[in-house]
Amino acid sequence: MSIGVTLAAARNAAGMTVAQLSGRTRIRETVIYAIERDDFSLCGGDFYARGHVRNIAKVLGLDPDAIVHQFDEEHGGVPLPVRAAAVFQAESTIKLRERRSPNWSTAMAIALAIVAIFGVTRVMSRSSENIATGAELKPAPAPVSKPATSASPSTHPNAAKPVSDLVTLQVKANKPSWLEVSDHKGKAMFRGTMQAGHTSTWKAHKEVRVTIGNAGAVDLEVNGKHIGVPGKAGQIVRRSFGPEVPGSR
Repeated sequence: MSIGVTLAAARNAAGMTVAQLSGRTRIRETVIYAIERDDFSLCGGDFYARGHVRNIAKVLGLDPDAIVHQFDEEHGGVPLPVRAAAVFQAESTIKLRERRSPNWSTAMAIALAIVAIFGVTRVMSRSSENIATGAELKPAPAPVSKPATSASPSTHPNAAKPVSDLVTLQVKANKPSWLEVSDHKGKAMFRGTMQAGHTSTWKAHKEVRVTIGNAGAVDLEVNGKHIGVPGKAGQIVRRSFGPEVPGSR
């Protein structure tokens, strides 16, 4: 799923208009519309586009570092920083003393180069640290796939049937993430953003359906059984759970 589609889906799920998102991020509406179409030409360059994407993802409850990392992968990675020594060496041949007036254009170019070098280096360092940390803390996806090996009532006629058709879903948010929870008829029981540290429980007969905007930010428990993290950071995941055996279908 592209960056634009991910951000648009998160905004719609949060019930937020482009105008409201523009007011919270201070990004022009025309730029937001373009970004949701994966058009970053109005951002003024990849450096500013990365800043806009990070800001929008943070407001919508997505993982900003994961979204920026996806942007870098789709646009050739983070640009390599220019060495400061090369900048000063190139400018050292200019004899400013021979000029009758200061060369403000050259001085401004040097200042902008230094600011750009500092900004790119700092962004690369922060992105690398966050990606490394996420890789260390991210649980293995094996717990999600294990329920598929369980025998279903249709495969084994003699398997024990559930005592009740009641399904209980508990969600713990480790990071901000938007959720949409509904029953088997599609009736919404919750739609909004869960903040980090909050835990909520929903119950419904026959089936509970959930759409998660930041799958790597939440931890699931179904019918008293721990399921774990359902996906990667920044990934939109849809799951449904029944009363028989906790697991995705």
